[in-house]
Amino acid sequence: MFVPIRDSLNSLPRRWKSVILVVFDAVALIIVLWTGYQLRLGPSFSPSPAQLMLMALAPAVALPIFLRFGLYRAVIRYLPERAIWTILKAMTLATLAWVFVLFLAEETRFGVLPRTVPVFYFLLGTVVIGGSRFAAKALLWQPSRQANASQVAIYGAGEAGRQLAAALRAHGTGNVAAFIDDDKSLQGRDVLGIRVYPPERLENLIDELGVREVIVSMPSLDATRRRTILSELSELPIKLRALPSISEIASGKYLVNQLREIDIDDLLGRSSVPADPELLQQMLGGRVILVSGAGGSIGSELCRIIAKWSPRKLVLLEANEFALYQIERALLKESAFPVIPVLGSVTDDKLVRRIIAEHAPEAVFHAAAHKHVPLVEANALEGMRNNVLGTLCIARAAYEGGVANFVLISTDKAVRPTNVMGATKRWAELIVRHYGDRAQGASNSQRFCAVRFGNVLGSNGSVVPLFREQIAAGGPVTLTDPQMTRYFMSIHEAAELIVQAGALSQGGETFLLEMGQPVRVAELAENMIRLAGFSVRSADNPDGDIEIVVTGSRPGEKLYEELFYDHSQAEPTRQPKILRSAVGEHSDGDVEAALAELTAALEQQDEAAARRVLFEFISE
Repeated sequence: MFVPIRDSLNSLPRRWKSVILVVFDAVALIIVLWTGYQLRLGPSFSPSPAQLMLMALAPAVALPIFLRFGLYRAVIRYLPERAIWTILKAMTLATLAWVFVLFLAEETRFGVLPRTVPVFYFLLGTVVIGGSRFAAKALLWQPSRQANASQVAIYGAGEAGRQLAAALRAHGTGNVAAFIDDDKSLQGRDVLGIRVYPPERLENLIDELGVREVIVSMPSLDATRRRTILSELSELPIKLRALPSISEIASGKYLVNQLREIDIDDLLGRSSVPADPELLQQMLGGRVILVSGAGGSIGSELCRIIAKWSPRKLVLLEANEFALYQIERALLKESAFPVIPVLGSVTDDKLVRRIIAEHAPEAVFHAAAHKHVPLVEANALEGMRNNVLGTLCIARAAYEGGVANFVLISTDKAVRPTNVMGATKRWAELIVRHYGDRAQGASNSQRFCAVRFGNVLGSNGSVVPLFREQIAAGGPVTLTDPQMTRYFMSIHEAAELIVQAGALSQGGETFLLEMGQPVRVAELAENMIRLAGFSVRSADNPDGDIEIVVTGSRPGEKLYEELFYDHSQAEPTRQPKILRSAVGEHSDGDVEAALAELTAALEQQDEAAARRVLFEFISE
């Protein structure tokens, strides 16, 4: 019987609910006064006509005050605890106003009132008016325990956490079993009828209350503290979600009422530095931009960032037809400037020269490259042709075409490379340095630079999508070596820093993106398994869900990547996440002679000779 009553009340129009509240308050206040008289004068009290008139005046005085304080605007189902203070203030003012009416009545000899009755009126009125609303809230709210709803703990008992708890209970999407909070003044208290526990109790709550999910509800938390909390929670057998952070809400990535899944990026924990809008505007605003490899992970993110800064024209060079179609379609949805898709390779010298002559780009971002280490190792000649000769082709055309800014996207694998991919990217850096030196020697305004950084999360060929795919298939997750470490950053952050580095270029230098601390890939795999809601199967936990299998290092693969040849010679820039390398990183060898020798080996399809030239030159 209870459920139909609740559903009927919930389905009433808002106006009728307000009418019911007004009628209830009017009747309740008269009954409260009657009770006050009886408490003062005894059960045999029988009101005179004057006293009945004074009782009737009480709701007439109080209801406008209640209306002014918003007591009929609040949605009862979502009434917060702090509403009791509003009710207390409204009842206080209503009592004082009624006492003033009584004073006038006594002055006109209309009636006399015992002095204790207003006190009873205030106390009983506050209890009845406030209690009725919270009783109605308990009646109208959905039951907090449903068979199909999971047990949830909310980390953070502040305002955001309370609103989240109210929303979850109202919509029946989870049973809020507990709040978790570091604030000792809140621990042990009840908030919205839910107990607040210290973080160290969470492991016990998983068993005691059946908590299966924790929602981190601390949107204003700084990145370091947030990372620490998430790292600790990721060790527990629970699902993790979070309210978006203040920066995510401000950027429009999430709405304030949206939950999001915890991503591996949250646990890697890079503290972000806001992009410098002056550098971005200087590099992109109102200019003609060319992006090679525009359909790839970095290239497509660069295009999206460029589009936000209103370039005069954006030229997309991409060898993959479908990737080019995808990025063109995405840009055309929001772009008010021309987007020119060009299907072709950076190794096509005539095509590249024609693009630069026809569109006259003022900035070129060269992201086109073969980057998958084992595939390039197995296809060394194609890797050298694309990564080395392709860079030569577009850098030479940019230099001869008068392009003002040329930016090469490089990699940490270019530092003391042990594989073909890393070696070809080191060659690409030296080619860009060569044309940067030529531009400086000619005293023109052209600026050539390279930007070197580590792995980006979720990029094509990255380990993160591979791990996700293996986890979704139920495992095993494959790992080449348990001691392997890598640097990681988000694609968006990398792309923004690349653009800013281009604006900081003085010509010929290599910029290094500050990647934080290297991460063990084994730890990354374990965290991703836990974030997916599974446990790691190991010798210590033979009943775990997903096993991590070590397959052995692949050809040319390094255990540890480096960003610097000599860390001590890296110079800071005005952007804290960007460092400028020292000149000593660059080879003194004859780049043009080495290119001629490598080109000859490639034309003869002599892989052994090409490998020898490739590694001998950069070993200098």
